[in-house]
Amino acid sequence: DHPEAVIVDVRWYLDGRSGRVAYEAGHLAGSVFVDLDAVLAAPATPEAGRHPLPAPEVFAAGMRVAGISDDSVVVAYDDAGGMSAGRLVWMLRALGVDAALLDGGLAAWTGDLATGAGAPPAPGAFAARDWPGDRLATIDEAAGDAGAVVIDARAAERYRGDVEPVDPRAGHIPGAVN
Repeated sequence: DHPEAVIVDVRWYLDGRSGRVAYEAGHLAGSVFVDLDAVLAAPATPEAGRHPLPAPEVFAAGMRVAGISDDSVVVAYDDAGGMSAGRLVWMLRALGVDAALLDGGLAAWTGDLATGAGAPPAPGAFAARDWPGDRLATIDEAAGDAGAVVIDARAAERYRGDVEPVDPRAGHIPGAVN
């Protein structure tokens, strides 16, 4: 017996558009919206950056509201090549929850889309737990001191520092590859 997947819409936009508004304009029927800024990241600070990991309690509370439990199977999607949905997938997998990206994202869906806020799901049973240290890099590792390869998956123009729509500093971590 396989559990029914929880389908999660994780749209987020660099230009400040609302992912929730996009969700309400058209989403996979039965999916639930998870706000990247409110649930998948702590508030930005100069020290921690724009999207630091949220406190475990904040993440767990957001998962419960989304109907996600510790034993859920989650399929996440967005409309930006998996950029924001991939964050949720990684966070869940780091905590041992079965999660995957919808191949092709919203654009791959050929069926009808639902509109509106959607019915709230039954709350999940998701326990707060610390982010596993073995899944996180230290600043020394990211700076290349440990021989790690850092991959910057942002658009090439942001990597090069030609344009920076949201971060206070343009460019990339020295030694990172795009």
